[in-house]
Amino acid sequence: MIIVYVDGLTEPVNPGGVGAVGFAAYRDGERIYSMGRIVGEGPGMSNNRAEYEALCEALRWLVAKNLSNEKILVKSDSRLLVNQMLGKWKIKDGLYLVAYKKARCLANRFIDLSFEWVSREMNEEADSLTREAYRGYVNKRHSGHG
Repeated sequence: MIIVYVDGLTEPVNPGGVGAVGFAAYRDGERIYSMGRIVGEGPGMSNNRAEYEALCEALRWLVAKNLSNEKILVKSDSRLLVNQMLGKWKIKDGLYLVAYKKARCLANRFIDLSFEWVSREMNEEADSLTREAYRGYVNKRHSGHG
């Protein structure tokens, strides 16, 4: 089984800030991949959109690595993402709607994909990947290289 921890954030304001995403993938307790990056900035960005963009990044990576036939468990500290992907909560017309639709389309490519909510403490690695990407972006901008 592959376990993927995903996270997204929008700073310094939500909505409208800089959106960063991160995910870490594990097979049998060993990390096989991790990444963090900026996905957008401005009026169209929100925490919920960033969470879904993180999920999309992870699912795209899994598809690219031909892992869509494996048993995949996605863990997130976003109750919205987990409950919507499980079909328990309704989808509303928010900033995240386009990213949700992308995630749903990608999720349909998997044979055994499940979702589980975890506390923020249990999602520290994905959280730190998003924060690292955000800090790098801010530092680059302030140093005149961005």
